[in-house]
Amino acid sequence: MSKPRALVVGMGIGGLAAALRLRDIGWETVLIERAPERRGAGYFVGMFGTGQAAAARLGVLDAIGNRTDPASITYDVERDGRRRPGLGYGDLPGLPQLILRGDIETALYDAVRPVTEMRFGTTPVAFDEHAEGVDVTLRTTARGPAGEQSTEATERFDLVVGADGLRSTVRRLAFGPDADYLRPLDHIIGVTVLQEPVPGFLATDGLVLAEPGRSVWVFPFTDHRPTVLFNYRTDDEDAQFRRPPAESLRAAFGPEPTGPVLGNLLDQFEAADDFLFDSVHQTVMPTWHTGRVVLLGDSAWCLTLYSGMGASTALAGADLLGTVLQRNPGNPARALREWEMRLRPFIAGHQKNGRRDLVSFVPQTDRDKARRTLTQTLLGNATGKRVMQRVLASQFREKATDVAAA
Repeated sequence: MSKPRALVVGMGIGGLAAALRLRDIGWETVLIERAPERRGAGYFVGMFGTGQAAAARLGVLDAIGNRTDPASITYDVERDGRRRPGLGYGDLPGLPQLILRGDIETALYDAVRPVTEMRFGTTPVAFDEHAEGVDVTLRTTARGPAGEQSTEATERFDLVVGADGLRSTVRRLAFGPDADYLRPLDHIIGVTVLQEPVPGFLATDGLVLAEPGRSVWVFPFTDHRPTVLFNYRTDDEDAQFRRPPAESLRAAFGPEPTGPVLGNLLDQFEAADDFLFDSVHQTVMPTWHTGRVVLLGDSAWCLTLYSGMGASTALAGADLLGTVLQRNPGNPARALREWEMRLRPFIAGHQKNGRRDLVSFVPQTDRDKARRTLTQTLLGNATGKRVMQRVLASQFREKATDVAAA
């Protein structure tokens, strides 16, 4: 009897994890990626207990590692350079692992590469789903002496897993246009790796400069340069992309003088060769699957970075997918119904929390800013920090739920 065959689209965290988990249960997997090669290490990711449990079952938790620096101090800073001790990401309840997206992807890639067929420069262009499977037309683009050349071929699969990100090709082909499912949060982010510490601070220092409608965060690591995250609210998302990203950032953080800290961070972003500049959306769908096509991670539910659970839920969703397929051999439609029934309430809660927690990253009003200043003042001593951690513990308890446990 031949093994069931799955096409997994996207070599991010969700796609790599899904390919590995399906191989674990005896499926043949083909993993494709639109880009011609693997992505770089990426930027800051926090992995909470939900993701840690899934990573452990996938056998990659130790390989992912942890870049949390126990000696790091996070400061709340003002434009004029004033600072006060604050609560860093590593101080949050649940002991999240502070890592780079690429740490997870590399651990998964190394595990799945020997057992899975991988194709770069390949994307689906058409699906024909029927009782016997899904006929997928794949376009592969290769660069040769005569430039780029594309070829197309149609293959049959028992299951298609779309883990190809917020603007998913699989979702458009199987469910419809992006506009039907992307919920804008009216915020823009800019992210890059800093080339040097901010003057007056150590490379191990975390920084937060938060003002109504805008903020900038610096996340420190062990054995890696810090990353910076700019956030700002906008009423005209399209306008932000009609000029260079650095210009949009400077306009969003103006017209006031930048001061030494913000000015340095803006200069470093503008000088960076590699950066991310994008709008923030959640993916909201009435269902994540058809009979034989299923979406996973940002393609299906994009929690946004404000939830802190994107990487964790991608791992957990892939882990659980393998469990339900193994429990329902020969019946992927029933397996996908079980998978979604189990996962959807958990995801819905974190989508709600992501919208709520946006204010923690970007205060929206003067009142939010005043509340944040009061909180940071309380955190200025060890007793206040312990009290605040206890207050936050109940909010963070669900981030440790092992939703993928069999």
